[in-house]
Amino acid sequence: MNENGLKEVLAEGINAGDKDYNALVTKLKDAKVDVVYFGGYHPEAGLILRQAAEQGFKFQLIMPDSIASPEFWQVAGPAGEGTLFVFPSDPQAKPEAKEAVAKIQAGGFKPEGFTLFSYAVIQAFAQGIERAGSDDPTKVAEALKNGQPINTVVGEVTFDAKGDLKNVSYDINRWSKGSYAPITIK
Repeated sequence: MNENGLKEVLAEGINAGDKDYNALVTKLKDAKVDVVYFGGYHPEAGLILRQAAEQGFKFQLIMPDSIASPEFWQVAGPAGEGTLFVFPSDPQAKPEAKEAVAKIQAGGFKPEGFTLFSYAVIQAFAQGIERAGSDDPTKVAEALKNGQPINTVVGEVTFDAKGDLKNVSYDINRWSKGSYAPITIK
């Protein structure tokens, strides 16, 4: 951002778990901040937004995937309207996820947020153990980093030599009326 000529108005830290962020909100309000990037978690984000609304102050909040939780809206309420965040593309509609989605829903849960990604991690570990012929973590990691595709509920995944996922897709999501959905560009 700075390299492209845009300078932040202020940079602040918070104490996670605090319940009163009114001093921070006042600083943001006095500085006439339009957009806030907050790298924290949903409980604090919800409180900050709610306390800003109580002060009659509205700004655009942008966050990482830590806000992909229904608890965010429970804390923020309508003050969370329009909050943006980046999250991996939702795999629920993928054919590979159909069986897992049905099982999870049959258990009374909604497979939102990190649910299917967590499921895929376990599938990857299982395939890594099978390929390595061992449950030794180092051998499993090496077996997964060989570039061979791994079949999971989120689709086929592949790791590079460093162990990072290849070809990951992300959506920009917006909170509205208690739920979030990807922004669609027309």
